Amino acid sequence: MIGKLSSELVDAVLETIPLEISILDKHDTVVAWNRHETRIFKRPESVVGRNVMNCHPKNSLDKVEQILKEMKEGKREKARFWIDLAYGEHKSLRKVMIEYYALRDTSGEYIGCLEASQDITEIQQLTGQQRLID
Repeated sequence: MIGKLSSELVDAVLETIPLEISILDKHDTVVAWNRHETRIFKRPESVVGRNVMNCHPKNSLDKVEQILKEMKEGKREKARFWIDLAYGEHKSLRKVMIEYYALRDTSGEYIGCLEASQDITEIQQLTGQQRLID
């Protein structure tokens, strides 16, 4: 990253970006997440400090475990998938994209994983162009 951000700016950026993110350390421990009040995948604050395998549905555990294993081994840098999910106030069906990114230090060593989830329903419906300030 070029430049320096204060912790106040970092917090503001993380709460403003249109993604919900969760961060794991190299031991698969959930260390943080953003957008707590507006998350698609809601969870109690007590999840911080727990192993990520205790936070996923049983039918996806083997896939999550494989992705993280491949990231640790340097065989994978990211994983992307999308699902149809009914959530929100009206439980309407929405398209949600979920991405996992390996986090690496400056020498390339695995130090954790960033999980990013985003409702892409409206993005999929975009057509044509809309120029800046149109």
